[in-house]
Amino acid sequence: MDHEAIARLREQLPRPLVFSNGVFDLLHAGHVECLEAARALGRSLVVGINSDASARRLGKGPGRPLVDERQRARIVGALAAVSAVLLFDEDRPLALIAALRPEVYVKGGDYRLGDLPEAALLAGWGGRTVIVPHVGGLSSSALLRRIASMRIAEGAA
Repeated sequence: MDHEAIARLREQLPRPLVFSNGVFDLLHAGHVECLEAARALGRSLVVGINSDASARRLGKGPGRPLVDERQRARIVGALAAVSAVLLFDEDRPLALIAALRPEVYVKGGDYRLGDLPEAALLAGWGGRTVIVPHVGGLSSSALLRRIASMRIAEGAA
């Protein structure tokens, strides 16, 4: 999405605007809870989704992401809590955040505030960063490990 389209989106969405981001490969209940908590902090929620190239650079593992960027964007965009979805190709969505200028940035509890350069960016215009509680035991990587162990067990039987 170009800067003009992002500016139009920024103007159209009700404020306060909340932003969150992630890969969202193998969407699970932990993702949904995080996005619902994010939406509760404002009137609009924009979710940035790492492009396939960006997701691969994060080192999630071989063959990741399993679900391509368009499908991941479609799935996340179908959630009732989500107002809009934008793909980004950078490792971090700093340019996207700067263009949207949300009042709130949200990440899950597996992140620490001091590790997020996005937090400093938002603080520059008076925005705030919120870390929502992590839902234990839920992750795309854990799901993949479980699937792999099931396949190994089936092969041994």
